[in-house]
Amino acid sequence: MYLVHARLWPGAQEGLPVDAASLVSRCAGPDDGLEYVVAHGETQGGPVLGMFLLSESLAQAEAVAADICQRALRAHESLRGFRLHSCEAAMPAPYYDLLLNGPDADPLS
Repeated sequence: MYLVHARLWPGAQEGLPVDAASLVSRCAGPDDGLEYVVAHGETQGGPVLGMFLLSESLAQAEAVAADICQRALRAHESLRGFRLHSCEAAMPAPYYDLLLNGPDADPLS
């Protein structure tokens, strides 16, 4: 399973609609492998949709997530002012810090 972050440009909208995660989920097809969507409307850099996908590869998960997002942005009036900025796997920084610095490293430093 992959966690892909879809970052959106908000356009003229004040923020994501409260049902954004549900709207995006409804645009996934049965073969897309979408398990769950979470919407983060108030993030630095604009709204983010966290999409959990079952996929053969990271590249495939990112491509499918982008496709689902584009479908949702076209299909739902409340999302039409948004534009997809990027769609990339989320990097769990503490995990990579642990790999780089060893198990005794302080993950918060």
